[in-house]
Amino acid sequence: MTRAENIDWLEASSDLNRSGWTILRGILTTTEADSVAAWYSSDEGFRSTVVMARHGFGRGEYKYFSYPLPQLVAELRADLYPRLSSIANLWNELMGVGVRFPSTHEEFIARCHQAGQERPTPLLLQYGEGDYNALHQDLYGEHVFPLQVAFLLSEPGVDFSGGEFVLTEQRPRMQTRAEVVPLGKGDAVIFAVHHRPQKGSKGYYRVNMRHGVSRLRSGHRHTLGVIFHDAR
Repeated sequence: MTRAENIDWLEASSDLNRSGWTILRGILTTTEADSVAAWYSSDEGFRSTVVMARHGFGRGEYKYFSYPLPQLVAELRADLYPRLSSIANLWNELMGVGVRFPSTHEEFIARCHQAGQERPTPLLLQYGEGDYNALHQDLYGEHVFPLQVAFLLSEPGVDFSGGEFVLTEQRPRMQTRAEVVPLGKGDAVIFAVHHRPQKGSKGYYRVNMRHGVSRLRSGHRHTLGVIFHDAR
């Protein structure tokens, strides 16, 4: 049985449609989380390193994986995508967006590559004391899959303090609302990349979403990010 088959997709879909995010508890084992976090100490298997402060992105670092992706990362991308594509297609229909997503990630990546988006976007992030990730959206080109996944590889309260995963949503003519997502080591959060539909009195409208990480008060925090579209 694959990881995706162990997920309660009825509950996950309900969460995503209601609030734009859902938690997958224990989707990675402790051993897997430790192994993935340890990859950060080597440059092998990565195409680039980004120091956030140099670009005004916050503080901390992240590395983009190169192709071929590590087996675990490639499997997560391919395994989760089919279930999420049906949600993504529903969202676009409700928001009046004409784009529809194919049923397999292989087909979607081929679409990205044909448009010149050929650089892999899955990434590994590292934060230390005082580091944070400013609110942002991971948009890398014309083709954007509307959902992505972040996997926490460190244990809150043990490996680090602070460093909460934060989501904000901006609705038309309303002030921005923030939400802190409570994650444990090995947990993942699926969340909206950019927009999600929200039902109003006159039908559905678009809610603008951003995500980030609050300042670490102590320790070190590692995260695996799985983005389904590639970059130019």
